[in-house]
Amino acid sequence: MIETKAKRAIVTGITGQDGSYLAELLLRKGYEVHGLIRRSSTFNTDRIDHIYQDPHVPHPNLFLHYSDLADGSRLVTLLNEIQPDEVYNLAAQSHVRVSFDEPEYTGDITGLGTIRLLEAIRAIGLETRFYQASSSEMFGATPPPQNESTPFYPRSPYGVAKVYSYWITKNYREAYGVFASNGILFNHESPRRGDTFVTRKITRAVARIKAGVQNELFMGNLESVRDWGYAPEYVEAMWRMLQADEPDDFVVATNTAYTVRDFLQISFEHAGLDWEKYVKFDERYLRPTEVDSLIGDSTKARVTLGWEPSILTPRLAEIMVDADIKALELGGTRYVDTIVAH
Repeated sequence: MIETKAKRAIVTGITGQDGSYLAELLLRKGYEVHGLIRRSSTFNTDRIDHIYQDPHVPHPNLFLHYSDLADGSRLVTLLNEIQPDEVYNLAAQSHVRVSFDEPEYTGDITGLGTIRLLEAIRAIGLETRFYQASSSEMFGATPPPQNESTPFYPRSPYGVAKVYSYWITKNYREAYGVFASNGILFNHESPRRGDTFVTRKITRAVARIKAGVQNELFMGNLESVRDWGYAPEYVEAMWRMLQADEPDDFVVATNTAYTVRDFLQISFEHAGLDWEKYVKFDERYLRPTEVDSLIGDSTKARVTLGWEPSILTPRLAEIMVDADIKALELGGTRYVDTIVAH
């Protein structure tokens, strides 16, 4: 009997929301998963602690390596040692508002980090499949609905850096024959979303207000329109892109539109609260240049990849509120979530 070798994948940004869900997905599919993490004086593995426990008694198929997208030579060394079948580049300075405060760092990691990975692949002649986490923020001011043919008009240093990464990924595909695909993911959320992102900021506040430990929630622009989906479903789309016969670029979205105000109302009402009694405006949360409306058209991904989202914004908000309420009841545990079945 011939044993089939487990596929091997590298995931940058494995400690982030998407990285943790992708790691779970790949492990369920029998992959050997190698996650790249930045060295820190404090532990920053909260989202994957349930699968990566003690290095002396580790998960048999999950390995973590210190690395940084700012260090090209380290990337060359790791890729050459690991020889992955698939590389998922999810790492980035990913907070849009913060990118205005740290534009140079955002450009270096979110933009140039991608070419460091691609050049490492090219330099060592690695036969692998590469996924680049592109973003709906690349469309910026371009009117919706946005699909793979929509022109880019980024409105933040983060969006600009993602446009660079998108085009350099296409360039390495065309110039060097690298199997390199861009996933243009619209907003996707979960109970593992960072506390400072608007959806999690809302649902966390709902839980705290309901429990009587917070009185107010300060917000910026409530009229921004977004296409919000469920992160565990979106990482499935990433994986499907690298199983395709040919590399390509795909929009991943629910094709629906809700305002920040809608998300507020749904979240507060789910907890039996009137959002207007608690929400106040703070101009510090406004961006220097706003993105008014991002609504995806994921027809290509649905037809070509057979990918279909099942959880839309109202259900997503309820999932996140329930998880934050439960986390508070358990004493503030950060990530209490059970992936909802597809």
